[in-house]
Amino acid sequence: MNELTPEEKRVIIGKGTEAPFTGEYVNNEETGLYVCRQCGAPLYDSKDKFEAYCGWPSFDDEIEDATIKTLDHDGVRTEISCAKCNAHLGHVFVGEQFTPKNIRYCVNSIAMKFIPGK
Repeated sequence: MNELTPEEKRVIIGKGTEAPFTGEYVNNEETGLYVCRQCGAPLYDSKDKFEAYCGWPSFDDEIEDATIKTLDHDGVRTEISCAKCNAHLGHVFVGEQFTPKNIRYCVNSIAMKFIPGK
């Protein structure tokens, strides 16, 4: 497990949310792989990233079996967590019609690391 900063702990362990449009990967258009900041498990391929204008990195697919989906404490949203270490990543939404896959993994930048070119 990687050592986390207090802000990373607030989001990843405490299930918080970073402020919209502030994360380092919101506007990242490089080719590569997004991995869990806490454990390094592969989560998302850059080919599946798209602009949803929501303030957080959005993907319409994940690496197979990369996340666990559970009902959020608010009883409305579906939380996504890393399948390997249970780190809070964000939420998944279905039915918004942003892409043909009709799914949006809305992920906190702070919950991921980006590995260029993978």
